[in-house]
Amino acid sequence: MDFSIFKNVTISERSHLQIRGEFFNLLNRTNLGTPNATVFSGASISPTAGLITTLATTPRQVQIGLKLMF
Repeated sequence: MDFSIFKNVTISERSHLQIRGEFFNLLNRTNLGTPNATVFSGASISPTAGLITTLATTPRQVQIGLKLMF
């Protein structure tokens, strides 16, 4: 779930400032990657078989910005 909020501030008649806050993956939900599919490594069983070591999406990110319009 992504979320953004912004506020426009009038500086003068012809210029405006926009203050923005953007949140990506707001709830910080973990989306795990696929498990390691390698079961056999040569003649022995791989110790990392079935382990999940990656994420499918990025964790929560927050971005703050200013935009000057004139």
